[in-house]
Amino acid sequence: MKTCIVIPVYNHPQAIVQVVERLKAYDLPCYLVNDGSSEACSAILRGIAEQEKGWITLLERPSNGGKGAAVSDGLRRAIADGYSHAVQIDADGQHKLEDLGRFLASSEQHPDSLILGKPRFDATVPKGRLYGRQFTNLWIWINTLSFAIADGMCGFRCYPLAAVEKLLNSARLGRRMDFDIEIAVRLYWQGVDVVNLETEVQYPLDGVSHFQILKDNLLISGKHAQLFFGMLWRLPRLLWRRFR
Repeated sequence: MKTCIVIPVYNHPQAIVQVVERLKAYDLPCYLVNDGSSEACSAILRGIAEQEKGWITLLERPSNGGKGAAVSDGLRRAIADGYSHAVQIDADGQHKLEDLGRFLASSEQHPDSLILGKPRFDATVPKGRLYGRQFTNLWIWINTLSFAIADGMCGFRCYPLAAVEKLLNSARLGRRMDFDIEIAVRLYWQGVDVVNLETEVQYPLDGVSHFQILKDNLLISGKHAQLFFGMLWRLPRLLWRRFR
């Protein structure tokens, strides 16, 4: 296995410094994807890339395209560079990076599976986000006819890149906050098994969240509807997979 890390970054100048520092001990190549951040944040990212050029590569998007667009760029670059697996991590410091070793070990044990974080939240989680997440996971279970995906929104996960490459070449995925949901569902539809790992989550380290309650919830609701109709014509195959 050849594993790297992909981190989409949009205006988290303080938190990303701490995230990078905490990742050093794992000695894994890392792609930071600058998704059209402010000049101040971009300057920090360039400084990090220069200082840590032995293991960090900075990819710069010309304008903000959304989390999904940034992660997709990072995954495509990882595939082009010959990596077999990629760990996705959010830039705001919400993930317990001490669990990275567990994710890597699980990926080694299940190399063809999608390793998904199953969040354990502390008191910092906004209640609206928590309830919205429960609603989203209900739709994910409907659209997969399965409880295989315990949580489809956690941004701490490890992808098998052969399956991701096949998906990226066959479908146009959501480019914003709907990406994490869609790629998990579509990989499951594609036949990829899922391993769920519990991990602690706090919101967020630098007090900055780019989740827009109304806009992103509407976007995600539309994605659930799109996936529902996609599920209908896959119904026989999903039922066979469930009951085989």
